[in-house]
Amino acid sequence: MTEKLDAVERTALLTAALRAAETAREDRLYDDPYAARLAGEGGPDLLRAVRAATFPKDADRTVPSTPDYNAIRTRFFDDFLQEAAEDPAMNQIVLAPAGLDSRAYRLDWPSRIRYFEVDRPAILAYKEELLRDVRPRVDHRSIALDLTSPDWESELTAAGYDPERPSTWLLEGLLYYLPDDDTRRVLDRVAAIMKPGSRIAADVVNAASLTLPDMRDLLDVFADWGCPWVSGTDEPEALFAAHGFTVEATQPGEPAADYGRWPDPVPDRSVTAVRRVFFVHGRRS
Repeated sequence: MTEKLDAVERTALLTAALRAAETAREDRLYDDPYAARLAGEGGPDLLRAVRAATFPKDADRTVPSTPDYNAIRTRFFDDFLQEAAEDPAMNQIVLAPAGLDSRAYRLDWPSRIRYFEVDRPAILAYKEELLRDVRPRVDHRSIALDLTSPDWESELTAAGYDPERPSTWLLEGLLYYLPDDDTRRVLDRVAAIMKPGSRIAADVVNAASLTLPDMRDLLDVFADWGCPWVSGTDEPEALFAAHGFTVEATQPGEPAADYGRWPDPVPDRSVTAVRRVFFVHGRRS
């Protein structure tokens, strides 16, 4: 079935392979018993290509450690979503894109939660086939759509999403694949369908990450696959504020996003021309 996935959709196989590798570690930050199944045969091949760029055999590592980053990102957003679900007023969670994420199957959720997974038809069909014998632990609703399509809001509301009630949105592994204009349009449209006070989280990279020589090997891997990183921001708080959100931006390696696993120094935000990843998290103003 993986032959039906396009370049961007195939990155979900990589994420699943990374989560499977993390689950196999004794010091794992989370347990994803479905990741290896979802990664299939293609995911490990993609992971080997990333590992070759991340940990070259005959040279020092210069690019970020993708396995450590992915483990921290997954755990950070696990915690974010679970904390949001503890709010008695919260009853809607939206993952957009959902990719091959299995949080609906591997984590416990309050019975009041409606859990929406939004992604393209091919990736949702692939996941549904591989998890057909597994029951979600939540009121789970899959909606096949693309966030750049002209009328996705009506499809989401038709599936039971209520814009008048609080919601929590996770835009994981998305925004750096979108041109700047598309990123702004997506944030505007998401904000418009969220009740004030609702929560949002996303991961973004800074602008230098797209051009620094020490990022080239990793960026070339994604570009060769047909899914280059095309946008980044040095001011994620300002980017989200322009679309109606009040957020914080946490970097891997900072106290709230380290878990004893981030291998690199975290330069002060005043330092320029260094690679950065931000876990953006906050609320609709």
